[in-house]
Amino acid sequence: VQLQASGGGLVQAGGSLRLSCAASGRTFSNYYMAWFRQAPGKEREFVASIRWSVGITSYADSVTGRFTISRDKVKNTVTLQMNSLKPEDTAVYYCAARLLQVSAYEYWGQGTQVTVSS
Repeated sequence: VQLQASGGGLVQAGGSLRLSCAASGRTFSNYYMAWFRQAPGKEREFVASIRWSVGITSYADSVTGRFTISRDKVKNTVTLQMNSLKPEDTAVYYCAARLLQVSAYEYWGQGTQVTVSS
């Protein structure tokens, strides 16, 4: 499995960014896809996930109502639409994948930096 994240950047508080993760190497029908983030000096944390086959989503409380995860089965991409960004959303964002029956995310893309200025 190869995951390639893109779309990070610098944005002012209240603004929006869209992250994209291009996935390849497998058929992902039996996978969860997710976004995690890691801020300086903090542990990596879960942001959002989506079950590839049926589109069921899950979000961290801190981003619920502001972020939306989606997938495109034709393009094999996972998108994280981030609205109403806050300075505390500043982090390196990673896309990840795991099989449905596996508890830990096994596959990781390289990170993409998101910086939100106040």
